[in-house]
Amino acid sequence: MSKEDFLKEEESMIEEEFLEDGEELRVSITLDDDRVMECVVLCILEVEDREYIAVMPEDEDAEEVYLYRYSEDEEGQPELSNIETDEEYELAAEAFDEWLDEEEYNALADE
Repeated sequence: MSKEDFLKEEESMIEEEFLEDGEELRVSITLDDDRVMECVVLCILEVEDREYIAVMPEDEDAEEVYLYRYSEDEEGQPELSNIETDEEYELAAEAFDEWLDEEEYNALADE
């Protein structure tokens, strides 16, 4: 998925709801066309002074991962917002790739 496609899809996001289901943290993202995209939270990453969240749609056929800025309000409630520049997106994507490499390495080491 290109950066432009990612931004087109994600700019419609208007609200998020975090749910905990067993061991997996899930997020329901309501888009402005009222579609709800159910996602599994893969990780929360810290890059420089910001945090980012990587989510994957629950759909079994989904192979896409979406990255958002992650923060918490004064009450500790999670908030997601779009990544708005190519430079910031590249930083978040690079951190996610490093996390993914580490997860794959750990999975191989555990076998």
